[in-house]
Amino acid sequence: MYKSKKHSYNLPWITESTALAEVTRIAHCPSLREAQSSSAMSNEERTFIAVKPDGVQRRLVGEIIKRFELKGFKMVGMKFIQAPESLLKEHYADLKDRPFFPGLVSYMTSGPVVAMVWEGLNVVKTGRVMLGETNPADSKPGTIRGDYCIQVGRNIIHGSDSVESANKEIKLWFKPEELYSYTSCSSSWLY
Repeated sequence: MYKSKKHSYNLPWITESTALAEVTRIAHCPSLREAQSSSAMSNEERTFIAVKPDGVQRRLVGEIIKRFELKGFKMVGMKFIQAPESLLKEHYADLKDRPFFPGLVSYMTSGPVVAMVWEGLNVVKTGRVMLGETNPADSKPGTIRGDYCIQVGRNIIHGSDSVESANKEIKLWFKPEELYSYTSCSSSWLY
């Protein structure tokens, strides 16, 4: 009887020592490890998350990173930056005709932000759920905005709202060489 993490198989030719030998072989061969994890990796995506100036000033960066890590997502890029006005105008270009746009740009240039790229299965959708609603008053307790925000104009965090937006925002904020690909030792426990 062979037992995997999820199933038991009645395969008399697979002994514990045979299974251990196969695990050891895979562990010492990067190409085999990559092949084993390729199905999980193909389902992963990336999202852009930014802790806004009020989140940085309130020292919430560590708490936000902790939540994403504990969920099982992998950080593949991060920078602490005083975002120039030109970058923010491009980032929020879809809001340029809204009456609050000048105030939004002013708020986002009022202090440094922490820009991050996170990777994982359904990270865009799950990340948005973790953030909570744009208006903190509509956010549930347990979400980042539900726990730490009061007003919509100071909602401490930005998260991509779609895979397409994530790809666009990541390219806007990060150069390709600023993003890292690696296999986390916890991947096999998550996927």
